[in-house]
Amino acid sequence: MQIRILGKGCPKCKALEERVRKVAADNSIEIDLIKVTEIEEIMSYGVMMTPGLVVDGEVRSSGKLPDEKQILEWIR
Repeated sequence: MQIRILGKGCPKCKALEERVRKVAADNSIEIDLIKVTEIEEIMSYGVMMTPGLVVDGEVRSSGKLPDEKQILEWIR
């Protein structure tokens, strides 16, 4: 499963990365996490507010920090 965290490195972007890694580890889900920091690539997903979360090519969240339960639903 490929997961992309979209953002330039703001505190919420870092928190989202940590949360995704924790949820995956806690549930023994193997992920390939990629951080996308280039604004042009972020915008190519239609994301105008970071952080953004993309799971297997589908934008799941933008501009907010989803909770662990929601992240787990998306990556199951």
